Order: sequence, then C-alpha cells, then structure tokens
Amino acid sequence: MFKEFNGLPAHVLVVHAVVVFVPLLALLASAYGLVPRWRPRLDWAVATLAVVTPVVAWLATETGEAFEEALEKKGYSPELLAKIQEHSEFGDILLWFTVGLAVATLLLLAVTSNRVRTPKLPAWTTWLLTAVVVVLAVLNTISAYLTGDSGAASVWTNTF
Repeated sequence: MFKEFNGLPAHVLVVHAVVVFVPLLALLASAYGLVPRWRPRLDWAVATLAVVTPVVAWLATETGEAFEEALEKKGYSPELLAKIQEHSEFGDILLWFTVGLAVATLLLLAVTSNRVRTPKLPAWTTWLLTAVVVVLAVLNTISAYLTGDSGAASVWTNTF
C-alpha cells in the first residue's frame, strides 16, 4: 500500500505535501494566535491544516519506512543506509512535533472560536496556548528543514 504510486516510490511524492503543509500550518497557526483580528478569516484554513498535516506527516513516515526497506533489500551501501536511518529519525521527530502543533492549534481554535462552546476560561489561557503554538511552530519548521535536508543529502551527496 505504501510502496509505490504509478511506478514511483510513494515517499518521493508524499514528502512534497509535507514540505508545503508543515510550514503553512506553522505560519497560519502562529498568525491565528498572534493577530486576533485575523482569526475569523483564518479559522477554517487553520482547522483544516491542523487535521490534514499530521495525516500527511504520518503518510510520509510510513512510505519512508517502506522505501527504506526496499533499499535495504537492494543492497545499498552501509553509508547510504546510515544517512537514510538518520533521515528516518528526523522524520519521526517531525511527526510528533506536527501532532503536538495540531493538537495545540485545535485547542486554541476551540478556546477562541465562537463556533465551539467552551467553559469560561481565564483570558491568559489564550495567550498560553498561543505561546505553545508559536514554540511548536518554530520546532516544526526547524524539524522540517532538518528532515528535508538529511533526505536530500542522502539522495544527492556523491550522486554527481
């Protein structure tokens, strides 16, 4: 299921969605929390990204594991497999950061949205959740960069 799509490794296709959705969620969730007047315009986009992005990140890790297994069976060099293992570890970290950001974002949406009935909470709750979202957004962005860079390095180093 997670190995190929139209004859190409599925991982190579799925990672492009991660490269777009993770930074977009980080940016829009931070903007949603930091600029209250933008909330009515961003709420549906942020909610959608908070649901879709962890799914896409999970798909990237699953397809990556299938791709890694295929490369191991083909007998690639231990150096390359070590780089791929490092990339895989970065991808696992990114997945958990993405899930954390999504949960914090959905909580922030629930607390600030007029569409969801929540109990009366202190005003500082919104700012605390915003701070958590911004910190997780920064961690997601850094993690996405490290994951992508390690994957690209494993493919393109010593290729030419």
